[in-house]
Amino acid sequence: MSNIRVNFNNIVGAMKIMHGVNNGPFVSGNDQARGNQKTYMECRIPYARTHDASFFSGYGGNHTVDVNFIFTDFDADVNDPASYDFACTDQYMKQIIDSGTKPFFRLGSRIEHEVKKYNTFPPKDFQKWAEICEHIIAHYTEGWCDGFKYDMEYWEIWGEPDLDIHEEKNKRLWQGTEEEFFELFTVAAKHLKNRFPHLKIGGPGSAGDEEWMERFFIAMKKNNVPLDFFSYHWYWTQPYDMTAKCTRVRKLLDKSGYAGVETNLDEWNYVRGWEEDFVYSIKQIIGIKGAAFNMACMSAAQNCPDIDMLMYYDARPSEWNGLFDFYTMEPLKGYYAFYTFANLYEMGQQVESYSDDESVYVVGAKGNGKYGIAITYYSENDNDCSKKIALTLDGLDSSKLKFYLVDENNTYAEKEIYLAEDNQIIIHLERNSIMYIEM
Repeated sequence: MSNIRVNFNNIVGAMKIMHGVNNGPFVSGNDQARGNQKTYMECRIPYARTHDASFFSGYGGNHTVDVNFIFTDFDADVNDPASYDFACTDQYMKQIIDSGTKPFFRLGSRIEHEVKKYNTFPPKDFQKWAEICEHIIAHYTEGWCDGFKYDMEYWEIWGEPDLDIHEEKNKRLWQGTEEEFFELFTVAAKHLKNRFPHLKIGGPGSAGDEEWMERFFIAMKKNNVPLDFFSYHWYWTQPYDMTAKCTRVRKLLDKSGYAGVETNLDEWNYVRGWEEDFVYSIKQIIGIKGAAFNMACMSAAQNCPDIDMLMYYDARPSEWNGLFDFYTMEPLKGYYAFYTFANLYEMGQQVESYSDDESVYVVGAKGNGKYGIAITYYSENDNDCSKKIALTLDGLDSSKLKFYLVDENNTYAEKEIYLAEDNQIIIHLERNSIMYIEM
């Protein structure tokens, strides 16, 4: 039997933003009514990163978000409002904000899997590119060019410049050299931070190559580049591998002189393999295993001091979306992992919790007159059996609790749970299950 304990008498810190995502809701704009804005809002997602938004026509397709889609002619006048096409991006930003979510804006280009690359080459003029980004930020935060004064504090420069760094051809997100990217980031970060000192300027959405990260940090420090946050990506199968990576990245930052800089893992998802196991991985993402993986990762990251924010990839209608069905936009099992974490996050205060089983994850929270616990049994081994779990509570009356279960056969269904003596609760969970308990 596995043993877990939650002590509501001991507050250990604040609940962190572990339930951010990439991309916003789909708001149907025609008579073929299909959308998810209502359920997206109910999930209370705090941030939506805008990377790869331009793949989806429902957001505006090839007219949305990417710098090259907003400023379509690089030779145009950077100060002329007529040089910018904001229409589709304006609509997309409004849809995100109307859903109660803040955009986390990626300045750069979507990934290019095509045989020919179009928009991932180094800009012809790094300073001009920085000034184009300046005007995009001014449009959304200062009202420039009939714009807005949105509360959009996060601005990420580029994304995955270290992807395919060992390939001579078919680089998918940065066609230039490493040195060229370091120069672009230096120019853009300095210019944007000088222009918008009150905003968070960072990046670069590293693909996760730690040797590359170290060279990046050294170069940025040498160039006196301000860095409000460092963002990177991770795809794997074990939450404890994720937190181990977070710790290594934190140590690299600290060693390089960027101690205290916010860390943001702004792409993550379940991937067993990118080739033979990729179809298997996609099937898990949209099922109960993906849901349990999501909750386990958010729980593990909440308990890890070396990561400040998570952003799941992806809430965009695609094979990566474990929250909403691609065809109907109805919530999948994975949606309820984010819904559950939102409940805990809104309580505000994390309380002490412990598990003696590395496959059973637990997070407890309290605040605003509420108490909550999320218990997740996640296993990468598809042959593992169910578990019997003994939950001990301190500082909470177990007789007044409600229990909600997400597993293969239940979707946030309220359940009756056996209460043992001494405030101990006996729980039976099938492999890959989430139980949310609240009072």
